[in-house]
Amino acid sequence: MQKIINNIFFLFVTMTGLAQTPYSDSLVIVQLQQSVRQLQTELKNQKSDFSNQLTVANKQIEELQRQFQTNRDATNQTTQDLDLKITTFETNAKQKISEVDNSLGRTTLWTIIGILAAIIISGVLYLLLSQRQKSDKTDMIEQLSKTKTSIDESLVKEFDKQTELMNAIMEVLKQTNSSPNAEPDHSLALKVASEINIVERNIKLMDAGTKGLKQLTRSVEKLKDNLAANGYEMPQLLGKSFHQGLKVIVANSIPDENLEKDAEIITKILIPQVNYNGKMIQTAQIEVSVGY
Repeated sequence: MQKIINNIFFLFVTMTGLAQTPYSDSLVIVQLQQSVRQLQTELKNQKSDFSNQLTVANKQIEELQRQFQTNRDATNQTTQDLDLKITTFETNAKQKISEVDNSLGRTTLWTIIGILAAIIISGVLYLLLSQRQKSDKTDMIEQLSKTKTSIDESLVKEFDKQTELMNAIMEVLKQTNSSPNAEPDHSLALKVASEINIVERNIKLMDAGTKGLKQLTRSVEKLKDNLAANGYEMPQLLGKSFHQGLKVIVANSIPDENLEKDAEIITKILIPQVNYNGKMIQTAQIEVSVGY
C-alpha cells in the first residue's frame, strides 16, 4: 500500500515537471504508460492479496461461528441437563424431607407418648409402693411394739422371780451378819447389788405401761431397803456428772452430740458401787458420755 502511494506521488511529480519543463511528447507518454502499467499491476496484486486475506478471514469467521454454535449447543445441552438434575434433586429432596418430617413427627409423637406413659406408670407405682411401704412399716412397727411389750412382760415376770430369790438371800444374809463374832460375808450382798443394778438398768428400757412393771419397781426398792438395813448402800451414780475425783473405773467413753462440749455424764452402771457401814467395798465400773 505504501508502494502504491509512492508511485502515485511519483506520477504526480512527473506530470508537474512536464508542465514546467519542455520534453518530447513521446518520452513523456512512454514514462506515463510505464507508470500506469506498473500501478495497475501493483493494484491488481494488492487486490488479489486483499481477496485472499478476505477469503481466509471469512473461513476463519465461519469456523469461529461453527465453534461458537457448537459450544452454545453444548452449553445449552449442559444447562438443560443441569436444570433437569436440579429439578430432580429438588423433587427428591423435598420428598425425602417430607418423609423425614413425617417420620420424625410420628417418632416424636410416640416418644412423647412413651415418656408420658412411663412417668404416669412410675408415679402410680411410686404411690402404690409408698402406701405399701407405709402400711408395711406401720404393721412392722406395730408388730415390733407388740413383740417388745411381750418381751418386757416376760422379763418383768423373770425379774419378779429373781427379786423373790434375792429376798430369800437377804434373809440368809441377815442371819449371817447377826452373829456378833462372825466376819461379815459381803459376797451375798454384792451379788444382790449386782442383780439390782441389772434389773434397774432393764427397767429404764421398758415402757412405763408394761404390765407388772410398777410391782417390780417396788420389789427392787424393797431389796435396796433390806440392803440398807444390813449396812449396805448403793450410791446413785447414774446421770451424775463425772469428774476426776470420783473413785470409779471408767470402762467406756462415748461421744454424744446431744451434750454440751466437754460435758461428761455417767450414762451406764456396769458394776455398782457398794458401801458397807460408810466404807466402799466395791468400786463402780461406769460408762461416760462426752459432749463434743
